[in-house]
Amino acid sequence: MAPPAGGKKVVLGVTGGIAAYKAVELCRRLVDAGAHVVPVLTDDALRFVGEVTFSALGSERCHHSLFEDSDPIPHTRLGQSADVVVVAPATARFIGCYAGGIADGLLTATVLATRAPVVVCPAMHTEMWEHPAVQENLATLARRGVRIVPPTEGRLAGGDVGAGRMAEIEVILEEVLAVLAGDPGTRSRAGDLSGRRVLVSAGGTREPVDPVRFIGNRSSGKQGHALAEAASERGAEVVLVTTTSRPGPAGSTVVRVATAAEMEREMLEHATAADVVVMAAAVADFRPKATFPTKLPRSEGLAEIILEPTPDILAELGRRRTGGQVLVGFAAETHEVAERASAKLVAKGVDLIVANDVSAPGVGFDHETNEVLILGSDGSSTHVPLASKVKVANAVLDTVVDRLRDHDRAGGGQSPRSDP
Repeated sequence: MAPPAGGKKVVLGVTGGIAAYKAVELCRRLVDAGAHVVPVLTDDALRFVGEVTFSALGSERCHHSLFEDSDPIPHTRLGQSADVVVVAPATARFIGCYAGGIADGLLTATVLATRAPVVVCPAMHTEMWEHPAVQENLATLARRGVRIVPPTEGRLAGGDVGAGRMAEIEVILEEVLAVLAGDPGTRSRAGDLSGRRVLVSAGGTREPVDPVRFIGNRSSGKQGHALAEAASERGAEVVLVTTTSRPGPAGSTVVRVATAAEMEREMLEHATAADVVVMAAAVADFRPKATFPTKLPRSEGLAEIILEPTPDILAELGRRRTGGQVLVGFAAETHEVAERASAKLVAKGVDLIVANDVSAPGVGFDHETNEVLILGSDGSSTHVPLASKVKVANAVLDTVVDRLRDHDRAGGGQSPRSDP
């Protein structure tokens, strides 16, 4: 069998962040996949990793200067010959220069000189990642068709923990191979949700028992946030209702909630103006009937706590929707996934149900990956094998876009919700 990247030329850009050491493994994995890898390191990257390492592992020697290369115009040659340019890690400085069209070195000159797809993998401290300038620069790049592989949460330099850790090598490799395999990806998707208003919920609700304890679930909100990011990159006006502290997409409206009641209120309010509603949050099914004002003694807990059902937000959204709004629900199951999801599809009155088996390895809660079955009210069924949550998000939105186009072709036109 031919290697997945056989004969393809990959320019691997490495910038000056602590995650530069991970690019060594990415270089090796790309070569193993059959790619011709050309390493391009910034001067700051050389403070973290060695030129000799990349020259030894890559397919040709490492490049790092516009003016110390045997080629008088190395950036043009690299840009024109590349099948894809990958920048991992991408620092805030690189992202800002690229978005602003500033060629301050060989790597920035190369990404500006190429017409090949570009994959950018940000890595930085949480405060930098969440800064509005960084988010706006990333949104600018996304609108131009650059594929962004968002960072994850985890351990950072200096012992800190938070968002900004570079995506895992497997996730980046999957994205690069998808580009090389001709996956239309972000470039052809760019703008296909332009003018649409997309409402997304994310995270797990917490139903308070007392000031210390709550009833909840293991949802991290990663899939919901990936959906919001992907919708924004595709041109949508996004409202994200989330229980997490994660930043939302640049330019989006982020509403922070904690309980099912709060989420219901915000989702129903914002749904009236939405063309697409994606209920990705994991809402607790039960809540204490009464919340205790002081910490409940352990000895009294079992006798005192009485549970009641939380509001069925998805069903209420289904009852209230009008016109051509596309409604998407999620079903986290542990057995009989297709059967249970199909029943939920009918019972909730939604267009699409995204079902996953959260008992399977690498699937669902708190993972960077997911595997889903997308079921449609029209009888359609799409299986998305284990992949990054970004890829899953785009697969879900591909199906949503098809539904919107079907509505437009049927004579409904673009929903009046999307009018300014």
